[in-house]
Formats: sequence, C-alpha cells, structure tokens
Amino acid sequence: MDQDEALTTVDNIVTQFNTYEDFLDSQITTLDLYYLEDEGLARQLVELGYRGTGEVVKREDFEARKAAIEIARLAERTQKKTLTSAGKDLHDNFLKALAVREEDNRSGKVSSVIFIRDKNSHGQEVSGYIDYAHRLKTEDFEVYFSGKKRLLPRPTDMSFYNWDSHIAVWNSTPNYQVIADNPEGLLFKYKRDRKILNVDPKAQPGDNSTRSPILTELYTQVVIFDHVSRRKT
Repeated sequence: MDQDEALTTVDNIVTQFNTYEDFLDSQITTLDLYYLEDEGLARQLVELGYRGTGEVVKREDFEARKAAIEIARLAERTQKKTLTSAGKDLHDNFLKALAVREEDNRSGKVSSVIFIRDKNSHGQEVSGYIDYAHRLKTEDFEVYFSGKKRLLPRPTDMSFYNWDSHIAVWNSTPNYQVIADNPEGLLFKYKRDRKILNVDPKAQPGDNSTRSPILTELYTQVVIFDHVSRRKT
C-alpha cells in the first residue's frame, strides 16, 4: 500500500469512529472475547496487529489525523463565517462579482486583479489595478459591500494613475510582481506559480487566467482578471 492509499484508509477509519477505542472494538470478534476473557487485552492485541479483521492503524496516526481533520473543519467553518459579503443584499453587478470571488481569494484558490476607472471624491479621473486578495487581508471590506464607500484604486495598489495630475505609480504586492518596463504594456507576474498576467485588452490574459468585463452602474469601467494557480502547495 502506497502513502496516499494508507492516508485514505486512515481517513476513512477516523471519520467512521469517534475514538481509537471504538475502532479497536470494531476489530474484536465475539470469539476473541470468548478466548481472551479480557476486553483490554483484546484491544492491545488489535493495536499491535495480532488480532483484528481489518487494517492495522497506530494510535498516534489515528489521533493525528483526527486532530487534523477537526482543525480543517474549524478552519472552513471560520472561513465561511468571516466572509464579509455573507448575508448582504447586493444589487450591483460589481459587488456581486466581488462577493462571488471573496472566499476563493481569501483561501488562495483564485487570485483576482481588479481594474477600475472612475472619478475620485475630488472629481479627478483615476484608474488602477487592485490585488483583491491583498486588499481583503489588509482592510475591512464591510464598508464596500454595505455601500458606505466605493472601492477605488490607491497609490499603494499594484498600479495607480491620476488622469488629471498624470501621476503614475506601480507597486508589487505579496502576490504579484509588477513588470512596468515591458514595451507592449503593463504585466503582472503571479509569485506563486510565476505565470504572467497580461492586462492588455487586445491580448490573451495568459495561462490559467481569464478576463471578465463587468457591467456596473457604480463605475465608468471595471474589468476583473482571475488567475488560478496550478502550483501544488
């Protein structure tokens, strides 16, 4: 039995029995108890592999997998509870698009880059690319999903351009390296799998990436790029 099969076997046993003693008891036959006349001894023999009707699973392996599975369950439950968009009555397509992508961006399954072009509070036209997963980690999106504030590019985002003052800024993030000196236009390299995301609307976005224009009443223009990392963790 290879390692993956062994792990699958342990997982099946762990999910089937609440305790290691319950597993041991399932391996003891009536005949074992008749001859041994001691349930504790019968359990020890099963644990050592001398008795039993199935696979031999060590106590430490059982308890380690039990703990790991429980931790994973709690993490998933916590993840679902911490979704800022959960329970919100969202009407605009942009906010709905953010909500759909929130969980996967928080978990790292997907990395979304948001392009936004609109006017800021001073009436100046601004545009830029936002690392959605990074912004989710560094600020509370409650104000955006509740409609109290609008999500706009900042000078601290992956890219920011003020069309009135002509100020242009680029910043790499924990997820992306900005390639600003490319003669054909701005590129982003996803650090996890080193794939290039091309945001040029006339070009393909790149391997494992998609480009989705969003029709929204909140902004002049919105495009969301989604990248799925194929690198094993």
